[in-house]
Amino acid sequence: MDLSTTYLGLALSNPFVAGPSPLTVHLDTIKRLEEAGIAAIVLPPLFEEQLRSDQMSLFNATDTPAESFPEAISYFVEPERAIVEAEAYMAHLADVKKHTSVPIIGSINAVTADRWRDYASQMEEAGADALELDFYYVANDFSESGEMIEERFIEVLRAVKNNVHIPVSVKLTPFHTSLANFACRLEEAGADGLVLLHRFYEPDLDIENLEPVSHPRLSDSREILLRLRWLAIISGNVSCSLAASGGVHTVEDTVKAVMTGADCVQLCSALQKNGIEYVTALLERLAAWLERNEYDSLRQMRGNMNLKHIPDPRALSRAHYMHLLSSWGSQ
Repeated sequence: MDLSTTYLGLALSNPFVAGPSPLTVHLDTIKRLEEAGIAAIVLPPLFEEQLRSDQMSLFNATDTPAESFPEAISYFVEPERAIVEAEAYMAHLADVKKHTSVPIIGSINAVTADRWRDYASQMEEAGADALELDFYYVANDFSESGEMIEERFIEVLRAVKNNVHIPVSVKLTPFHTSLANFACRLEEAGADGLVLLHRFYEPDLDIENLEPVSHPRLSDSREILLRLRWLAIISGNVSCSLAASGGVHTVEDTVKAVMTGADCVQLCSALQKNGIEYVTALLERLAAWLERNEYDSLRQMRGNMNLKHIPDPRALSRAHYMHLLSSWGSQ
């Protein structure tokens, strides 16, 4: 069975990509992921290592950057611990490239424009096959409009694209007024791919000590639903690569993501829960599913349930919400 796909112009043997997590930190687990059959690996984000005093407010506005991807809290808990030396990151990236044969994607979460640009160039020099710009941001500045935030991200993307020759993807949050429009603008600005979507950890409150607290929580398949909606809406209107991130745990989740337009899926919580060998099981089950449903390849079903092909596009719109509430109340 042909499970191959293309993501960011990279030929992948299958759609399973190891998303940034504790499993993509160390070379030994990265090599085990490759042996299990993972098609590509995204390293954890490199956070900006030096902050001037006038940048601290922006840093704080992003909450804890460590929470910008599924399992990061387990090793990036506090802002000061999340600040990684760029030199060490580049050395690690080069070492990973030396000992692996699958594509390695570097990830960046910076604060200042020049850092986004510098880190991107350094990662390319270290051997990264592609980049993932981690645009995690929580808007709590009342003077800042959504348009201003999006324009700043687009400027960062353009700056990075002007300084590297490798593919660049953007990891999006669901909290944009018009996510579909922003996706199209990012593609126009040069994005080679989009990753949908960030998982946000909502801080709880310690009412005894009067302070916010964070509790790591692995995802489950229920979280794939938000990704499916936006994949279905966006995939028919962009030509760049798309990756599903968050809530992919089973073959059925994978099939749904591909049918709504994903080129690949990022696995994080699923591997944390089931172990690295789960990749092999997923590959076997995906091949069996495709054969059982008479598909010749993974590519054959990509996008066959996006907004342009789904029988009832209203299922992705306000009409579905109205119908759901009406039918619920009549039961």
